[in-house]
Amino acid sequence: MATARADPRKGDAALARQALTDMLGPRAEFRPGQLEAIEAVLRPSSKVLVVQGTGWGKSIVYFVAARLLRARDAGPTLVVSPLLSLMRNQVAAASALGVGAAALTSENHGEWDDIQQGLISGHLDLLLVSPERLAYGGFRRHFLQQLPRGIGMLVIDEAHCVSDWGHDFRPDYRRVVRLTRETQRHVRVLATTGTADAHVVADLTEQLGEDLTILRGPLDRPSLRLQTIRLDQPARRLAWLSSALPRMSGSGIIYCLTRFDTEVVSDWLRRCGIDAPAYHAGLPPEERQRREELLLGDKCKALCATVALGMGFDKPDLAFVVHYQRPRSVVDYYQQVGRAGRAIPEAYGVLLTGAEDHALASYFAGTGFPPAECQRAVLEVIEGRPGLTEGQIAAHVNLPMDRIEQCLKLLRADDAVSWRAGKWYRSRLAWTPDHDRSAQIAARRLAEMAQIEALTRTQGCLMEFVGRELADPCSAPCGRCANCAGPVLRVPIRRRAVRQAKRQVARRHPTIVPHTVWPAGLERPDETPIEPDRQMERGKALCVYGEPRLGRMVAEGKRRGTGFPRGLVRASARLIREWHPQPTPTWITNVPSLRQPGLVEGFARALARALGLQYRAALEKHADVPEQKHLLNDILQYTNARDSFRADRSRVLLASPVLLVDDTVDSRWTLTVCAALLREAGSGPVIPFALAAAIGTARP
Repeated sequence: MATARADPRKGDAALARQALTDMLGPRAEFRPGQLEAIEAVLRPSSKVLVVQGTGWGKSIVYFVAARLLRARDAGPTLVVSPLLSLMRNQVAAASALGVGAAALTSENHGEWDDIQQGLISGHLDLLLVSPERLAYGGFRRHFLQQLPRGIGMLVIDEAHCVSDWGHDFRPDYRRVVRLTRETQRHVRVLATTGTADAHVVADLTEQLGEDLTILRGPLDRPSLRLQTIRLDQPARRLAWLSSALPRMSGSGIIYCLTRFDTEVVSDWLRRCGIDAPAYHAGLPPEERQRREELLLGDKCKALCATVALGMGFDKPDLAFVVHYQRPRSVVDYYQQVGRAGRAIPEAYGVLLTGAEDHALASYFAGTGFPPAECQRAVLEVIEGRPGLTEGQIAAHVNLPMDRIEQCLKLLRADDAVSWRAGKWYRSRLAWTPDHDRSAQIAARRLAEMAQIEALTRTQGCLMEFVGRELADPCSAPCGRCANCAGPVLRVPIRRRAVRQAKRQVARRHPTIVPHTVWPAGLERPDETPIEPDRQMERGKALCVYGEPRLGRMVAEGKRRGTGFPRGLVRASARLIREWHPQPTPTWITNVPSLRQPGLVEGFARALARALGLQYRAALEKHADVPEQKHLLNDILQYTNARDSFRADRSRVLLASPVLLVDDTVDSRWTLTVCAALLREAGSGPVIPFALAAAIGTARP
């Protein structure tokens, strides 16, 4: 429905109030700061940054402003949003309020012509797109440049994504303002975010211009009661959860750092009679949606979730957020804990911290912003070549694939490379690496680790600490948190529950999932299937490398190189008997090593004796190649393994299932190649087993 023309006799404030009551009813009122933001962005050529806490209602600002601009005969509002799920929610919310809105995504290509006509005719007030969509020249030509009155307003939602200082940097966001101003120089710009510290605000000011109007509100959430609790052992944290959750009314979220931990926590709570399904990016989209609906409908007590349950999820009556481990930064913590208590008088935010937190934080810090030398390495591979796929680039540069993708996005944001028909090309523009900025961002990530650790140790007000770190000018003691008013929750940890949790953790072993395709690279432009009779079966790892007890025993055994302790043999034999892999192995072999030739073989022989199976040294390592842990992507790891192992057919127990043993598993390419060699040499099905899965890669 087209928006009615504005009454020229009324001022912006009166028109905004009228629009609000039209949307929400005659008794609706703006929250503090909303009307000020609307008036600011309605000014011609305005540039406004709104920093307000989660649940404040930033979308109301641009919904109302979009309606008023349309009533003035301005063009539609363009909203750049980072997530498809967030776009869906925003379209639904806008439509419910009478704002004509649509999203342009890869899922609704058949609707694009109708959407374009709705924008031109005035029936649509607002269009949502991803930053990547806006970067496409075709979108700008076929949509933006066809609008007779141009864009009325550009909204950059979750604007911290623009900043490479931010916790969720998206390189394509960097191009948003530049590309839009190329199309329409004086477009109004509204940037909104719930989390922007001083570094992010300074970077946004640099991106948007010094004439940026910054409107900040208090980040305190009066309903939230915060507490931090140090419980070093995972079993003690599990016991705390099983005791605490029945004491809390309503439903909530338990945040974990890894997919594996979401499954561990979920299994434990299920065993205790508490329904708390796991939620992570490894689940099919329809299953994630189903589990979200369970929580939204209070049909489960909690979701045990990674950050995959993030922007776009809104449950106003969420009663609690518990962190099973320390989050990566204070910004992450505020984003997550701020999902609780948006529309209820009291909610809990409890941060549990343990002994493994530092190792996990270090792992994730190393996967962040790619340094300048990585970007240069990728650019040098592309330079002078007639277009390369990402797989072909990976064959030439020792970087993880996700890091290569990050570099390509950054280089594309700088217009140093272009992407056409599935290949990357070097542009004619000069590119100079910014080593200082890369070093500053790396230092910033380390500082973030220190800040969140300091939060767990502070004796002062927790909410004030968070506000101070996020540059909230209104930060002050809250009077509600555990440090201000005493423990938020007094939860007994029963010894019996701790013992049961220890047994539960000991029985939870990472799964080794078989690869089903060979990686694309120089030899093959596309991934090709691994023949089913050459694939390994699903396997198990005893533990996660470096974690308390077993994980540390594995790490110490590898460091010493003189043999793994018998406790690992006994624990492995017990796991294999309880697991009872199918088909049942009749013999054992191991992945050989030239650097520590007796280490894994000695363990495999001892395991064979413990299980009463025959041991055969059926694999040979014939080339001294780099260790797999030093190679960082699938293609290099695959070719490294392929070029260094062979199977001795005379030592293979023909047509018999075999347990293939290694000390650690990470990428799974060594096990995948060795399994294929054994099958080609006449072995039966190959069941992989490793003492430990690498931290951060363990699979449920």
